[in-house]
Amino acid sequence: MDVRRLSLALLIALVLSGGATYLLYSHLRGQKTAAPRTIKVLAAAQPLDAGSPLTAEKLKVVDWPESMPLQGAFAKPEQVQGRSLIYPVNPNEPILETDLAAPGSGIGLSVKIPEGMRAISVRSNDVVGVAGFLYPGSHVDVLLTYRPDATPTPLTQTILQDITVLTAGQTLEPDPKGKPETVNVVTLLLNPRDAQKMVLATQQGSIQFLLRNGADQQRPVAQPVLVSQLGNEVTPATPKPHLVAVSRPKQPRQPEYYVVETIAGEKHSIEKF
Repeated sequence: MDVRRLSLALLIALVLSGGATYLLYSHLRGQKTAAPRTIKVLAAAQPLDAGSPLTAEKLKVVDWPESMPLQGAFAKPEQVQGRSLIYPVNPNEPILETDLAAPGSGIGLSVKIPEGMRAISVRSNDVVGVAGFLYPGSHVDVLLTYRPDATPTPLTQTILQDITVLTAGQTLEPDPKGKPETVNVVTLLLNPRDAQKMVLATQQGSIQFLLRNGADQQRPVAQPVLVSQLGNEVTPATPKPHLVAVSRPKQPRQPEYYVVETIAGEKHSIEKF
């Protein structure tokens, strides 16, 4: 009798454990095969460069996980059509409000010019362009070598410091491999006052760029350098005349007296008192 009860209890335990295992397996399998909930997000259909205007053929709608919301995303091409990109976008990358220029700000280079600033282009060569290592986003100082009216010899003066390069030639973005490239024109980002100085400088002499670290924002006071200072020679000071006191022998002091001349008829006499 005890054997029959024990067998029945074991059978019931096996049935219960099997049912529990089946239910657990079914639940886990359902979670694994269930597709995550998504939303429709506007993305780039091809590589897009900075400054390029957005059109319908350059965009597409992709599924994006609802659990990863995007701030400033769009759902339809009509919402961004005609606006320009400030930064480059890769294929399938969502288009965000922070990637776009303000409506009506234009296309190309104009979208990269902040309010109150100006873009000015300067002729460049292999020397002025720092051997081709000027890229969009580089920071430079601008030197001018000229002959001022008050100086008979040329001098070199730093006229602008920490200036941002907008474009090198017609390139809005730097080469991803950092390959140097000589260009004929470099476009700088300047405020209106510095833009006037730059135009005047190009008419006065030769321009040279100095490449600087983008994190270096110091602007030390730069003194002009004259031709006479190229050799680091110190001009000797003109010796001052050395005054020597010369003593003279003392002259004997003449006695002080009065002279009286007396005339009486034909008599004439001089007396000293």
